[in-house]
Amino acid sequence: MKKTFSFVHPKKKRPRVVEAIKYELKKYIKRERNKKLPEKVDFLDFDCRYGANEASSDTIHISEINKVISEADVEGLDTFFLEVLAKPGVRVMQAKEEVVEDFLE
Repeated sequence: MKKTFSFVHPKKKRPRVVEAIKYELKKYIKRERNKKLPEKVDFLDFDCRYGANEASSDTIHISEINKVISEADVEGLDTFFLEVLAKPGVRVMQAKEEVVEDFLE
């Protein structure tokens, strides 16, 4: 999903628009995670970018999406750019010695 969201709506008030944007993103992420995974893929990871526009967007973690939307609302921005792209993820197993050392520390 690559989209420029707007907080301005002719009939809805700003707090409802903010909640609608968050819900739309939550629904998209859930839909992507429920898709069948390709072979040799353990999970879906997401690349996320956020900014006032596409040219000035920076990389963020998926867990920060709601926070940056709330910050954009508080700052009074009329629009913002958000990109959320699914990518395959493979789990990397740690050696048993590393796990024991981490546990003992």
